[in-house]
Amino acid sequence: MSDSFRAKVDIALTVNGEPVEARVPAGRHLIDFLRLDLGLTGAHASCEHGVCGACTVRVDGDAVRGCLTLAAQLDGSEVWTVEGLSDTAEIRVLQDAFVARNALQCGFCTPGMLVAAQELLHRRPIPDRAAIREHLSGNYCRCTGYEAIVDAVEDTLRKCADEDMA
Repeated sequence: MSDSFRAKVDIALTVNGEPVEARVPAGRHLIDFLRLDLGLTGAHASCEHGVCGACTVRVDGDAVRGCLTLAAQLDGSEVWTVEGLSDTAEIRVLQDAFVARNALQCGFCTPGMLVAAQELLHRRPIPDRAAIREHLSGNYCRCTGYEAIVDAVEDTLRKCADEDMA
């Protein structure tokens, strides 16, 4: 590791609605910052190559890979983890659908799936199953529970669309 990656960087950001100030090594990944420094262990570090999606969190409104993002890049950003999205009930309807559709399986991929699926709740028009699969294609479920996960996301999108029309 080079000295530039060990250098400390001061950052100030918002995590799950709370202001956070920290001094982090320039090379520290967001997922490690969240898990090791802040104790937010909902998102998982797994492949560490941005392939599996287990580390997916929301940064400034977009789902991003925590293992590909450096914490030092996020000065001034707003970060939401599955814990914060759960605490604010923003993803409650998705969580309920995952339970109803038995889409949880082992649960390792679930936080990343929920954060990725949450992006779809704000899209119009409502995507079809193929588009849901495409959107979630960067998130791996090692239990191969994809059908149940797509069912849960589709149920949620329809429910939200019905509520918007009511």
